[in-house]
Amino acid sequence: MTESFPVRRPSGCPFDPAPEYAGYRRTEAPAKVSTPAGVDAYVISRYDDVRTLLRDTRLSSRLAPSEHVVPDADLDREVESGSILQADGAAHKRLRRMLATEFAVKRMEALRPRVAAMVEERIDAMLDSSPTPPPRSGPAADGPVDLVQEFALPIPSLVICELLGVPYADRDEFQERSAQLVRVDGWTEESQRASDDLNQYIVGLVLAKQAHREDDILSRLITRGEELGTPLSIEELVSVGVTLLIAGHETTANMIALSTLALLRNPAQLDLLRSDPSTVPAAVEELLRYLSVVHFGLFRQVTDDLTVGSSTIGAGDYLIAALSSANRDESVFPDPDRLDLERDAAAHVAFGFGPHQCIGQQLARLELQEVFTRLFARIPTLRLAVPFEEVDYRENTLVYGVTALPVTWDVPI
Repeated sequence: MTESFPVRRPSGCPFDPAPEYAGYRRTEAPAKVSTPAGVDAYVISRYDDVRTLLRDTRLSSRLAPSEHVVPDADLDREVESGSILQADGAAHKRLRRMLATEFAVKRMEALRPRVAAMVEERIDAMLDSSPTPPPRSGPAADGPVDLVQEFALPIPSLVICELLGVPYADRDEFQERSAQLVRVDGWTEESQRASDDLNQYIVGLVLAKQAHREDDILSRLITRGEELGTPLSIEELVSVGVTLLIAGHETTANMIALSTLALLRNPAQLDLLRSDPSTVPAAVEELLRYLSVVHFGLFRQVTDDLTVGSSTIGAGDYLIAALSSANRDESVFPDPDRLDLERDAAAHVAFGFGPHQCIGQQLARLELQEVFTRLFARIPTLRLAVPFEEVDYRENTLVYGVTALPVTWDVPI
């Protein structure tokens, strides 16, 4: 009997992927599972297999990356025009080439001072919002403050708004709609309204950029397409804008909050980070590996027969590249269920792999590095304001995280 695709994290440790993956990795043939989307799919759970298949041209990305966990998803619908996530072959290369310059390492490094300033401003805002401690000697408990709303969400939202030329004053509007669109409990009328509203918002933004070019990604994409003689259509620009707006803040915001919780839960590792700021870049890679916030993996359809382990998978079948499982593969990362900031985790696949590897990964790294260089240095006594067992998690969304993270700290009298 085909078992169901695992969609729940274990109750014991919210940082670990579903326990079924460890069993899948021990078998020669990939496990075949039934999915909420209503089709069976093969789970690719081993690190080497995931990397090999994600660069295989016999896999199509025409379906949304985690469509397999959406109940009764319409897998036969047409691919949205200009979707960089779902395009294949030449169509994908064209869009990717247009965007690659915007997220090159050199351009991202040039943003570092601005991102650092944003992080400092948000830390200042948290500290300034704290109540005055009572008139007694010794430190006073401050807060609580929801780190998600006051810190983790604003930073990537500020960054992506600035890059796209989106007024930050509109953040509540796009955050509310994007939160609806990354849910996995089925497509509803509310989902459709959120999609329509967000698309309409970006249409207006694109039209404004076409009329008046500014120093932002959308304006440069418009100009670059014209200069190359292959201008992007309104539909393509809107699709790119929506994708960057959602992906640019959802994933990083959840990584910031969940990483903070993981570090607070592992004080010895947090001490390593605090004692030597030069370890932050490597620590970020380990946190990306350990948490794997794109926790349902990547959905692909096979276009021509291929072999995985001892199984031949036929054209038309579906695969799930389980990123969180690959990142806990014992053959690549010894003692993989342990957070180890001294580990060399640079080869993780948290950003995917192959032609569809996350184009904004250098921006995400930059934001996470600046956050964890500064947050615990500025607020060294940061701690949870509620018991760890009371933290609530975002399990029904495409990107894993916490719904809120109440924190407190000590302030001097």
